[in-house]
Amino acid sequence: MTWINTIAFEDATGRLKKLYQRVKGPDNNVDNIMLAHSLRPHSMEGHMAIYKNVIHHTGNKVPKWFLEACGVYVSHLNGCGYCFEHHYAGMQRLLKDDDRSESIRQAIIKDSPQQAFADAELAIMRYVRKLTTKPAQMLEEDVNNLKEAGVEDGEILEINQVASYFAYANRMVLGLGINTDQDIIGLSPNQSDDPDNWNHS
Repeated sequence: MTWINTIAFEDATGRLKKLYQRVKGPDNNVDNIMLAHSLRPHSMEGHMAIYKNVIHHTGNKVPKWFLEACGVYVSHLNGCGYCFEHHYAGMQRLLKDDDRSESIRQAIIKDSPQQAFADAELAIMRYVRKLTTKPAQMLEEDVNNLKEAGVEDGEILEINQVASYFAYANRMVLGLGINTDQDIIGLSPNQSDDPDNWNHS
């Protein structure tokens, strides 16, 4: 599941057990990316706070399926199969259109977002690509291109935060050898505005 030791749900005690109770899915399943935090539970708490508020908060205006699509693209660009598969499944579940989902998957794999996106969505994907692959080369022009496509400043912030979160998550996964063994793919938090409810379904 990972290259470092982890503490299983049934072996957890104290603060870690309480955190596992908050983050678990069906049958007490804890995603491997969360299990990887088990030797330092405070880092799990920080991770989930960012994840929930960046992607799954009702204060966001960008549709959640598209935020997930941005994360899938970032994960592909970073070579992170774990996050790609998890969040593609989440995107597919939210989009409720298997044909569109598959077209997005293929466009991302080919690094050709124009095959599945147009207008503001395509402008966002181009911003996400540059931020992921050439972060030091970002210019004000890149943000202005989004505005010209009709993307509002708050939405630009949401997209920026999603791309940034996935850069973090991808590097955690790749740096610790986290895989999807025994994970339930595509779950996400439901109670988005409750900071104490991380349950996945």
